[in-house]
Amino acid sequence: MAEQKTSQQPEQDLSQQTRVRREKLAALQAEGHDPFQITRFAWDHTSAQIKENFDALEGQPVKVAGRLMSKRGMGKVSFCDLQDRDGRIQLYARQDEMDEAVYKAFKKYDIGDIVGVEGEVFRTQRGEMSVRARNIILLSKALLPLPEKFHGLQDRELRYRQRYVDLIVNPEVKQNFIIRSKFIKHVRDFLDGRGYMEVETPVLNTISGGATARPFITHHNTLDIDMYMRIATELPLKRLIVGGLDRVYEIGRIFRNEGMDPKHNPEFTSVELYQAYADFNDMMDLFEELLSSAAQKILGTYQVEWQGEKIDLTPGWPRMTMAEAVKQYVGIDFMAITDDEAAWAAAKAAGVVLPEGKEATWGNALYESFDQKVEEKLVQPTFITMHPVDVSPLAKRSPKDPRLTERFELFICRSEMGNAFSELNDPIDQKQRFQKEVEARAKGDSEAGMMDDDYINALEYGLPPTGGLGIGIDRCVMLLTNSDTIREVILFPTMKTLDPKKAENKAEKAAVNGSAEDATVSAPSVQIDLSKVKIEPLFADDVDFETFSKSDFRVVKIEACEAVPKSKKLLKFTLNDGTDRKRTILSGIHEYYEPEELVGKTCVAITNLPPRKMMGIDSEGMLISAVYECDGREGLNLLMLDDSIPAGAKLY
Repeated sequence: MAEQKTSQQPEQDLSQQTRVRREKLAALQAEGHDPFQITRFAWDHTSAQIKENFDALEGQPVKVAGRLMSKRGMGKVSFCDLQDRDGRIQLYARQDEMDEAVYKAFKKYDIGDIVGVEGEVFRTQRGEMSVRARNIILLSKALLPLPEKFHGLQDRELRYRQRYVDLIVNPEVKQNFIIRSKFIKHVRDFLDGRGYMEVETPVLNTISGGATARPFITHHNTLDIDMYMRIATELPLKRLIVGGLDRVYEIGRIFRNEGMDPKHNPEFTSVELYQAYADFNDMMDLFEELLSSAAQKILGTYQVEWQGEKIDLTPGWPRMTMAEAVKQYVGIDFMAITDDEAAWAAAKAAGVVLPEGKEATWGNALYESFDQKVEEKLVQPTFITMHPVDVSPLAKRSPKDPRLTERFELFICRSEMGNAFSELNDPIDQKQRFQKEVEARAKGDSEAGMMDDDYINALEYGLPPTGGLGIGIDRCVMLLTNSDTIREVILFPTMKTLDPKKAENKAEKAAVNGSAEDATVSAPSVQIDLSKVKIEPLFADDVDFETFSKSDFRVVKIEACEAVPKSKKLLKFTLNDGTDRKRTILSGIHEYYEPEELVGKTCVAITNLPPRKMMGIDSEGMLISAVYECDGREGLNLLMLDDSIPAGAKLY
């Protein structure tokens, strides 16, 4: 594949190196020196410990272990860089200072091999803190060479697929996950210190609930029932509040069968916490203290950079209602509007679009105005409170205005970081809201919730006034590490398969039946039954050449692609069209492609069409696709070209 050609050495070269390494291993095994039979090495210092305590350790014996990252030889003297868990340290090996057989064996070791070293700490003539090797033991033979270059946009997919190599050659990647581990520990320490109890709730459920999301479905063979992987931990945790566990939290994996983009992965980590006799104001105070203290403790500062913005996490974050935010940024005063029709008239006048399947209510008008026009303007930490009841099925209504709920979301750098409620504890109201979700699901909304009779039963025993908060661990780590995609902070992000047979089967399904679930690879190379294909009749009317020549067809490179919020069809493309500015085009092909598989592709677009508003976003042109009908269903293939064609090339 293209990514492999650009990231690795030529195939012949690679196979030659692999063959040589295997021959070296065979020779070692024949001599009775099989490295894979060695079970342990008792090292006593790391590279960082030696450097931090150099004055005390100079001249002292040490044992270190790690991977050889470079070798520089001058006959009877060799210098190497050894990489261990803490970093790198130089090895100095001299033939007349160690056993001659050991030195000769060491000279045959390759970059990437894992070794154990016994020697003394010293400083070279150039001042480099080093270990003077007396004995070097091969602990594991690397049969594949490390890539010489393993960075850049074209290598991103390979980095995520082969995270083990990524961690070896890119030290900054390891630092991201060290920060992630520290943040999770901070969350635990923070909550434990405030009397919260960590619990575990089921990953498999017979009902999908606690959030608005499409679930993954699996099957339990013994019980012969379909089960849902959890989309939230909310409802089980609130059952525990009913049971008298007044402060509970869970850090766990969540699974949502949705699109992938820089902010979303189908499985991600959240912490949800619930506190009896508290409300959403208490949750705001707690969230602000938790996240700001994490930055101070882990990074040593409240000032961070993320997505090109300087973010100030100093406590004292502004709080504003959703209606106040919309009034400030859009100019619509929804609190002065009382009926649905007037609310939507005002929203549409501001360019707000009602998503498919949503009712034209006052609450949806307020929420969509915020979502489409305000969220993108929130850079510094800001709490947005008092969400409409229409989009908050589990939050308590405001006593002051029953159209609103006691709910907040925290936004930083245009990203939602967490979500909290004063929890709804009225079982009658809750059942009515569940029923609305059931009705929406019956109309085709696959993200709508289900009726959870057992949860209603729990509420009827009495849920005390409760504050609840859900925080996206991955988003917080993105903030603390200045990462531009969630894949940089998840060790093994979800990736499409590279198995040719599986890819072919999925592409064939996508081409024939137009299934979004199956459209994880493009289908240009798949053979379909042409006898079942119907194409649109050719146009009868001619177009004169002068008119045709005014259409500017250009080669474009897809630099970013993401699903458009609130739309099941639209993908938003950021394109390099050969000019200094990035071009945005929206295309309704999400049914056939997932965003992540299109990044880096070379396509064709018409670039001189007038901008067209789609979901409130200007679409600056049109990507070219091939559309046809197969066996009664529409098939679509985005036109993709050879990656060697430069962006901006004109098509004739």
